[in-house]
Amino acid sequence: MAIARQVLCLSAFLSLPHARAEPIRYSVAEEGESGSVVANVAEDAGLAPAQLSARRARLASEDGRQHFRLDRGTGRLVVAERLDREELCGQSATCTLPFELLLANPLQFFRVEVAVEDINDHSPVFPEEQVTFKIPETSNPGSRFPLEGARDLDVGSNSIQAYSVAPRNEYFSVSYGSRIKGKKYVELVLEKPLDREEEAEVGFSLIAVDGGSPPRSGTTQIRIVVLDVNDNAPVFTQERYIGQVLENAAEGSVVLSVVATDRDAGPNGEVSYQFSQAVGQSHSLFAIDAVTGEIRLTKPLDFEAAENHELSVRATDGGGLSAMCKVLVEVVDVNDNAPEVVVSSFSSPLPENALPGTVVALFTVRDRDAGANGKISCALEDQLLFSLRPAYKNYYELVTVSTLDREETARYTLAVTAADVGSPPLTTTQTFTVDISDVNDNVPVFNQTSYTMYVRENNVPTVLVGAVSASDADEGPNAKVTYSLAPAHPAERPPCSCISVNSENGQVFVLRPLDYEQVRQIEVLVSASDAGTPPLSANVTVRLVVVDENDNAPLVLYPSQDSSPASSELVPKSSEAGYLVTKVVAVDADSGQNSWLSYHLLRATDPGLFAVGAQSGEVRLRRPVTERDAVKQKLVVLVRDNGQPPLSATAALSALLLNDFSDVHLPHSSLATEDEGGSLTTYLIISLVFVSVLFLASMAAFIARKVCKSKELKGGHVLYGTGNLQSGLADAAAAGTLPHAYCYEISLTTGSGNSEFKFLKPILPSLPPQHSFTPRDGKGSGLQHVATVPSRVNLHLPLASPISHKF
Repeated sequence: MAIARQVLCLSAFLSLPHARAEPIRYSVAEEGESGSVVANVAEDAGLAPAQLSARRARLASEDGRQHFRLDRGTGRLVVAERLDREELCGQSATCTLPFELLLANPLQFFRVEVAVEDINDHSPVFPEEQVTFKIPETSNPGSRFPLEGARDLDVGSNSIQAYSVAPRNEYFSVSYGSRIKGKKYVELVLEKPLDREEEAEVGFSLIAVDGGSPPRSGTTQIRIVVLDVNDNAPVFTQERYIGQVLENAAEGSVVLSVVATDRDAGPNGEVSYQFSQAVGQSHSLFAIDAVTGEIRLTKPLDFEAAENHELSVRATDGGGLSAMCKVLVEVVDVNDNAPEVVVSSFSSPLPENALPGTVVALFTVRDRDAGANGKISCALEDQLLFSLRPAYKNYYELVTVSTLDREETARYTLAVTAADVGSPPLTTTQTFTVDISDVNDNVPVFNQTSYTMYVRENNVPTVLVGAVSASDADEGPNAKVTYSLAPAHPAERPPCSCISVNSENGQVFVLRPLDYEQVRQIEVLVSASDAGTPPLSANVTVRLVVVDENDNAPLVLYPSQDSSPASSELVPKSSEAGYLVTKVVAVDADSGQNSWLSYHLLRATDPGLFAVGAQSGEVRLRRPVTERDAVKQKLVVLVRDNGQPPLSATAALSALLLNDFSDVHLPHSSLATEDEGGSLTTYLIISLVFVSVLFLASMAAFIARKVCKSKELKGGHVLYGTGNLQSGLADAAAAGTLPHAYCYEISLTTGSGNSEFKFLKPILPSLPPQHSFTPRDGKGSGLQHVATVPSRVNLHLPLASPISHKF
């Protein structure tokens, strides 16, 4: 497009007959802002402003770029864009921008040239920010060192006009100008000889200044490096070095460092170190670093062998110049030997009854060091039962200071520390492990202060009822415990042969059956003995409680079942319901629930007429007596205890229903005949006969048993033994079978004819007292009191009112 436009413009120019021969010239400063007015081109071309619009005036250039534009309204030529002379024309001395003003109808053009004037808008610029020269210190004054000059994009007077150095120095100046063919130059000139040892580098700034107003400048840094020559020999910082080293310093330890300096640089100033000679064999103990000058140990030193070593060190630079110094190494004696503990004798185990002051160990201490490093002190760590005491010279004794107790501590670990007084001090710890052997100094201890064991009566032989256990704080045979029965007093024999204790495990056995009614409780002493020498023992009380079983049937005391004929109760026919006919009194030799008795009406001539109190045994009328009721009534009362299984007994009694008490003289036989012919059936008769026979047999056996037992007593006839009547009565009273609210005194006599009842006023109970059994001789006999049968047996029976009857 640009080429086509140029061809079109050229064609139009050639075809214009009226083109102006001389161009219209203007000038404008560079960097002008867009819109700046250059001139009124219409006025200079002789055109009216109105013609510009009418003839479609426009600007055209050969390159197609529009640096200017035409204001048709005013005819002014203005800058279209910012003008940069250096961009448009480079380093040309002149910069002209040509273009044509074209008009149509008729076609006409004017040539216009605008010269862009340079302004000082660029500063001189050096090719490098820093220039380095390496100049030998032997260079002669007047030597020149060329530089590449600065560049300024401006032209004419705005370009570079002069160079200078800052700050001014005594070594260098700058020279500039033009040589043949107009080539400019810039050079540094050496004004004074250099000395690297005085000043190794010289630095300053080179400044280029242009001729603008105001002038602009550019700067580059000049760095002069003075090259060294070998004109100085190495010099040590000290003529004589003295170092100290510990005798136990490790191989490779640094003893000291020698330092030599050389004022030269580079290879001329590089110093290397080596031993020049050695005194004796010292050179074999040390090595020197050729670069750093460090002297190190190659072997451990021994203060006792040599206290110091003297060395000669040579320092040589790269140019062959050298220097020498002396090194004295002093060996310092250190505390490098720990104390030694040598045990001469040691006793372990140690009996726990060892007396205070007993020697446990004897040992000596020594230290190979000398002086303060060889002085030793010993200490025993954290012990209250042992201590150290000096014997002679460096000997020490480890002794006990108080009594020992193996049960508290069976082993002691004693740490004896030997320390010297060196700096720092060295220590050695010797450990003594002291075992404490046992002594029989502890009595067996039962795990309970007393034992209570239970066994049911009528037990099987050798039944296990429990175990005792004792422990002994000792060990071995001193702690082996055996068990045995012991008497209450040393002179006595064991009280009971019915109890046995297993000697190994303390199990307690009952060897034979026991009877609760004879023996309620047995106390024995069990001894626990260890196997020490002498043996130690301890005793504990074992209480064996016999638990009652229901092995005794109730015994009917009233009405008496062995009287013949049986006595009869008199009941007025006028009695109302609730009338107390009589009271059945029974006892049970057992205790607790086994002796709780209950009463039940088993059978009766007229069951609906009588009622029996279940707890009291009272026989009362259930309803009033009628004329239809038989005169003689027979009743059988069942007495049952509360055991498991329950045991029972029966009481047979009769009652006579009378209009008044004068009828009591009626023959007993006639009443019996009347009764027998009236109401009993054959089945009842057979039952009564069977029960009577059974009852008589039981009573006969019971009486025979009691008669046999009574022979063992000293006086009277035994009614009941300790284990049946006495305890049974007491338990029955406690259980409520004999209330204390009222009682009877009954006089009973045996005979074939009439029975006599005598009812008196209420009296206090007079049952025989209870007796407990405390074995003493091991034979099981413990009766202290027995009851005899008097001519009259007093029984306490409840009655509704204190009345007396005889028949």
